[in-house]
Amino acid sequence: MLETIALISLGSLLAVWVIYPLVMSALASIAAPKSQRSDPADIRVPTVSVVIATRDDAAAVQRRVGDCARYSYGAAKLEVVVAIDRRARKKTLEEVTRLVGGCTVVIGDEPGGKSATLNAAVNAARGEVLVFTDTHQRFEPDAIDHLVAALADPRVGASSGSLDLGSGEGGRTLADRYWSYERTLRRNESLVHSSVGVSGAIWALRRSLWTPLPENLILDDVYTPMRVVLQGRRVAFSARARAHETRRPSIGQEYRRKVRTLTGVIQLCAWLPKVLLPLRNPIWLQFVFHKLLRLLTPYWVLAILVWGVAFGGRWLLEHPLAALGVALLVPAVVYDYRRSPRSLARRAYGTAVSFLLLQAAVVVAAANGVRRQWDVWRA
Repeated sequence: MLETIALISLGSLLAVWVIYPLVMSALASIAAPKSQRSDPADIRVPTVSVVIATRDDAAAVQRRVGDCARYSYGAAKLEVVVAIDRRARKKTLEEVTRLVGGCTVVIGDEPGGKSATLNAAVNAARGEVLVFTDTHQRFEPDAIDHLVAALADPRVGASSGSLDLGSGEGGRTLADRYWSYERTLRRNESLVHSSVGVSGAIWALRRSLWTPLPENLILDDVYTPMRVVLQGRRVAFSARARAHETRRPSIGQEYRRKVRTLTGVIQLCAWLPKVLLPLRNPIWLQFVFHKLLRLLTPYWVLAILVWGVAFGGRWLLEHPLAALGVALLVPAVVYDYRRSPRSLARRAYGTAVSFLLLQAAVVVAAANGVRRQWDVWRA
């Protein structure tokens, strides 16, 4: 019985994390020649509002707004709207207004929070296209051009850019590798039909498709794109529209972020149930594999670990080829350790902790969903 559960769990993990991305890659290679690719130089130039919803300090906002002057998009067609969360320090609005020039500064709607802040920002924006970003990212100069170019296709209602997390002094972390995997998957999904969600740090939306966000919404960068899909439009992904993250979150910060985003997926299903209906959601299969089935990952992993502890040694004895494969890994690990023991130990420790915290985040998010605990921003 336990072996059967472990085999089903292993098959499920492979289906969600390996087979589904491979299928998307194959379908994308077929769909790519048919997809319309627009060059920024060949399209009409709509007016654009860069929307920054924030509760960061005035100096950070000033640096972000100053970075917007580097964009190659026509200055006459571009405006910047900064909305300050009502839950921020009382002095922040005055400081931002005093330090930041050349943009519109507003206070977020009641009762505060990101969704209310975004609503206020969009109400103040005048552009035909809304480009959403955060305080701590920096766009490539032509990023907006490529986001807008993706919207030249009338079937496309929103477009996501590519966020580069960079790499720290210790090299690429598990989070970095996961994000690279995620970007590739989103690109392929967008070529087949639509990306399941966008990067909240760099994405664009036709103003005509905006609808006010509900209070206490967690994942605006999945909720709004999925509404776009439900309205019969596509969500594109532009790898050439690039942004760079300026921060390196700690493992603890990454854990809290994952709790928020995964709780947001459950909230999305509760607040926008149409995404769960195959006849209403044209990317229902992608949504199930990309978002929902991933929530079962820690339970599949646990089943495999329990089986491994109980029967793994006996199984290796019964399967000599598998035992030989494990044995061949030992010299490689020993060699790497002898070359740089501290580096190997640090990488192994960081990867193990990140993996365990990611699984813990899924469990905590599920508990939040059961309890309808949506206030997770201070978690």
